[in-house]
Amino acid sequence: MPLKSRIRTIPDYPKPGIMFRDITTLLQDPFGFRKLIDDLVQPFTGNTIDAVAGIEARGFIIGGAVAHQLSVGFIPVRKKGKLPWETIGQEYDLEYGTDTIEIHTDAVTKGQKVLVVDDLIATGGTAIATITLLRQAGADIAGASFVVDLPDLGGRKRLEAEGVSVLTLVEFEGE
Repeated sequence: MPLKSRIRTIPDYPKPGIMFRDITTLLQDPFGFRKLIDDLVQPFTGNTIDAVAGIEARGFIIGGAVAHQLSVGFIPVRKKGKLPWETIGQEYDLEYGTDTIEIHTDAVTKGQKVLVVDDLIATGGTAIATITLLRQAGADIAGASFVVDLPDLGGRKRLEAEGVSVLTLVEFEGE
């Protein structure tokens, strides 16, 4: 069952020229969702993973399921101002401007091996910010896993240049 065939493409969303890769169609398919999680978990079974960090928002859905299957805790990586307790943050560049992601100050203990999970890797800006933030908190990055890779945008290469092992399940050419 190819996962790619279960991902809907929406042209010109959120702006003209963008081909949005919508994984909600994959998530609503019980067999597709199961295969997705199995494919993300299998390479890490038997490895030391202490926690999964899921990037807001689809990374919460996927990362939570991966954490459950690996029997480890889950760290939500949220946009600034969304977490209820003391936080640390990391600013990163967007196409126009900047944004900030945060985790709770007690989300990571020094030396904890953390797997980063999100739905898609494009330019890698959010993922790099997440990795920088987790390392600042004391984590060792066990790897980064994504459902979709947009290789033309170079995000995977940026993460690998940071010394992070990257797993992707599906590639779409272009943006």
